[in-house]
Amino acid sequence: MPSEVVAVPHDLTPSEKTRFYTQMLHGFRYSRLALGLYLRGLDAEQKHIIERYPGQMNDLHTMQEVSGIEGFDVEYWSPAPYWKANKSYYGGTIASTTPEFVSAFSDAMVQDLRYLDAHGLRVVQWGLQNEPGVGLQAKSAVAHASGSAAQAYATCSYSPEDYFTVLRATAPKVRALLPDVQIQAPSWDGPSGKYAAEIRKDPALTKNIDSWTWHQIGHDSNDPIDLRAKYLDGADGKPVYENEFEYQPWAKNLTVDQYFMNTGQSLMNWMVFENSPVWYWLHALKPVTNMEATGYALGFWRPAGAINNTLRPNLQVGHWDFNPYIWNALAGFLKYLPWDATRLQVDESTVQYDQRILVWRKLGKLGIALSNRGTHPYTFVLTGITAKELQGHRYTVSSLNDPLGTKRGESQISITVPPQSYEFWISR
Repeated sequence: MPSEVVAVPHDLTPSEKTRFYTQMLHGFRYSRLALGLYLRGLDAEQKHIIERYPGQMNDLHTMQEVSGIEGFDVEYWSPAPYWKANKSYYGGTIASTTPEFVSAFSDAMVQDLRYLDAHGLRVVQWGLQNEPGVGLQAKSAVAHASGSAAQAYATCSYSPEDYFTVLRATAPKVRALLPDVQIQAPSWDGPSGKYAAEIRKDPALTKNIDSWTWHQIGHDSNDPIDLRAKYLDGADGKPVYENEFEYQPWAKNLTVDQYFMNTGQSLMNWMVFENSPVWYWLHALKPVTNMEATGYALGFWRPAGAINNTLRPNLQVGHWDFNPYIWNALAGFLKYLPWDATRLQVDESTVQYDQRILVWRKLGKLGIALSNRGTHPYTFVLTGITAKELQGHRYTVSSLNDPLGTKRGESQISITVPPQSYEFWISR
């Protein structure tokens, strides 16, 4: 039922909430906050998005403070229904693009940000619309008893021209309210797509865009290598990153067993080859009733009333568990790669598809991540290492943070990484 609350952290027991904040979310920089989807309560006129159940904003604020995230990446899946032609969160377009309408609409979106700020949420990133080019015709729909079809989740379609019109009116107002906010666009086809092309027609609007974002859902981690020119085309020096990554059930190019290595190497390759400052996984937790969750989430939780299933047959109501195919691939980065570290350039004698190296430094402390997606052990020979001693830790799909002892060397260190594993070597 639409009024039924099935959500995290709402459904978790008090101790499981704390464990969720400290064991899963700690180490992440941002949490993507989907307006019109996760946060979808409405005021009486249906002009403004508010909490959907009493205490939701308190839950989000507590999550922010206990997990230690820098703040929220706020983005619309759909604006409030008043501003939609179909007066619904599901599908459709905005109702008008007249100057008067767009001015009022942009004011309303700024008010939504004021609401979040008033509840203590730190808004550090903002986007006008998730996947503006995806409409009813391109997404799965659900059939109702009446025979009509509606979008299965909140969306709003924008033509490139309408997206430009609304963003041009809204971005300066968002910047005036939150001078340090990072405004990203278009959350779909990056700097070389048709939405970015419209934005670049206006130098003032282009100046207000801080980064270009792609959705490369479930792509092979080779793509940031092979498609680097495409992903960066038109960036004009602005950061480029993907802000939605998961594995859809219709994407048959990868098996579940391949998710583990592909996920971590996707993160590494976007940072190495696109120089991305951030990389987004889509969902933290999905309910055990969602049979697609293995490709969608870092873990699973059991809502009240849910009949448990094969995902986690012994999971208790209000409890959650990790999904090792995804979580184990990211856990080492969350533990050892500080989100305010500086990535260091590495010159590779040969660019490999199945082996990757990512190096960073923070406050003089060196960190090295190595991956081996291959079927045999692979030896990395590292030269130019300034740290004289490194402490090693290994992650596989079945184990986390296995200690590897230390490596010492002046000008060269050799590290052999087993197949299907990640290693992290941190200066002591």
